[in-house]
Order: sequence, then C-alpha cells, then structure tokens
Amino acid sequence: MNMITTPILILFFLILLLSTVFIVKQQSAAIIERFGKFSSVRGPGIQFKIPFVDRISGRLSLKILQLDVVVETKTSDDVFVKLKVSVQYRVVEEKVFDAFYKLDYPQDQITSYVFDLIRSQVPKMKLDDVFSKQDDIAVAVKESLGAAMQEYGYFIVKALVTDIEPDAEVKIAMNRINAADREKTAAQYEGDAARILIVEKAKAEAESKRLQGQGIADQRREIAKGIEDSVGTLGAVGINSQEASALIVVTQHYDTLQSIGQETNSNLILLPNSPQAGSTMLNDMVAAFTASSKIGEAMQEQNKSDSDTSPPSTGKSSIVDEIIDDLEAGEEEQE
Repeated sequence: MNMITTPILILFFLILLLSTVFIVKQQSAAIIERFGKFSSVRGPGIQFKIPFVDRISGRLSLKILQLDVVVETKTSDDVFVKLKVSVQYRVVEEKVFDAFYKLDYPQDQITSYVFDLIRSQVPKMKLDDVFSKQDDIAVAVKESLGAAMQEYGYFIVKALVTDIEPDAEVKIAMNRINAADREKTAAQYEGDAARILIVEKAKAEAESKRLQGQGIADQRREIAKGIEDSVGTLGAVGINSQEASALIVVTQHYDTLQSIGQETNSNLILLPNSPQAGSTMLNDMVAAFTASSKIGEAMQEQNKSDSDTSPPSTGKSSIVDEIIDDLEAGEEEQE
C-alpha cells in the first residue's frame, strides 16, 4: 500500500507546486482571477497563486507595439490616394485592468479610429497639400487617437504617415508635370546663359573696335609724324618739299606692292608700277592744288575789281581758262 500511495502523493505535490508558482516575463503583466473575478495584476518575476482557486486569465505586453493601417480615400480635387499610417502604442502599466477588460480587440479599435480620422481630414485637402502636410495629418491622428484610447488604458506613442500613393495614372501625370517644370527651368537658365554670352560678346566686340580705332588713329598719327620728319630731313640736305614728297610717295608705293606680294590669300589688285607712277601722281596732285589756289585768288581779285569799277566783268570762265593755259605752258617748259 505504501509503495502505491507514495508516488501518488509525490505527483500530487508536484502538480500542486506547479499550479501555485508561475513566472511573469519582463515588460509584461499577468491578470489573476479568483473564481472568475479579477483578483490582481502581477508584474515580472516569480509569482504565487492559490491552486485551483486562482487562475491566470491573460497576459499583456507592456512593450511598444506598432500597427500599420492602409487607408484609401479621395482628395478635394477628386484624386484617389492610399495612405499608410503607422501607429505606435503601448499599454499603460497603471491601467492594465482597463486595457484587458474594457477593450477586447485593441488593434481593430485603433484601425477604426484611423480610418475615421483620415477619411474626415484628407477629403478637405488637395493632393499637393496631402504631401506637404503629412506631418499635420500624423499629429491629428496622434491627438485624436490618443484621447480616444486613453480611456481603454492605451497610450499612443506616435503616429506616422509613412507612405502616400496616388493612383498610377495620377503618378504618371505628376511625373510629367514635374519633368515639364524642370525642362522649363532648364530652358530659362539656358536662355539667360545665351543672353549673357551675347551681351558679353557684343561688349568684347565693342571694346575691340574701340581699341582698333584707337590703334588706327595712333598709326596714322605716327605716320604723319614720320612723313613730317622725313620731309624735314630731306629739306636739310637741300631737297625741296616737292621732290621730298615725290620720294616719299614712291617709297610708300613700292612698300605697298611688297606687302601685297607677301600675302598668300590676297586678291588681285592692279596698280601703276612704273618708276614715274609716284611722281606722276604727285605732280597731278600738286597741279590740282595749285590750280585751285590760283582760281580762288583770281576770283577774289575779280570780285574786288568789279566792286571798285562799274564796267561789266569778263566772267569767271575766262579767268579759269587763262589760269589753266598758264599751268599748261609751265608744264611744257618743265618738260
């Protein structure tokens, strides 16, 4: 008899011990009921209960949990959009009783509140405002949901709008609009760059022309000084001004022919190249200047004589003819 009852008694005490002692994990809580009525909330560590009288009704995690809710709604500009809202929540340690007994399915309750809030706020906004004000939406979700869930022993840590996905066709249109705006901006920048380039090029050309004109003016001034010095030098050795001018003209004539011959791509230019060409040109110029001077003097004398005497004048043409005859006679004598 003792051989049978001893193992039974040992087994009974083991079962009694196991039903008396239990362990609660860290960041969790155990709800103890006695005869179906709430008795106590046990925290982490080793705990004891009355066997066959107390029982563990449930356990709640005190960690921060996350629930992702996807809501599809329509904006004020009639664009369907899907919002993904991530809600982070936890059970308030002092309100484990409320969290366990007042709310059976907290995730469903949170989902319902999120749906209600999003579908009441987003339809008042345009699509662009939904993107730019997603933080405001998240704050509104946290405040509204926090006030509602606090009654049931839950604390809303944070609410985040983690994704906004419009309809596929709307996304394509938005990308096209964005690309067009960027192309417009790029075209404006390119136009500004081209305008600046044209302006700077025009300024450079203007400065180049100014410097070129200044160079030509300086060149002619120096040439005139050189001719003046050359005439003075030749006059010092007994050469008169007419001979000196003829020598300078002939020298410049042959210098011009030499410079034309050095250019490989120059066009054909026909110029008199005989030794008498320079002298002939000079003589023609001197004769023209002399004739003009004599005509002017004769006309002044004629006008003066007409004013002194009343007889009619012989006319301007006769005076010019006489001066021309005198010049021709002088040239024949020189020859």
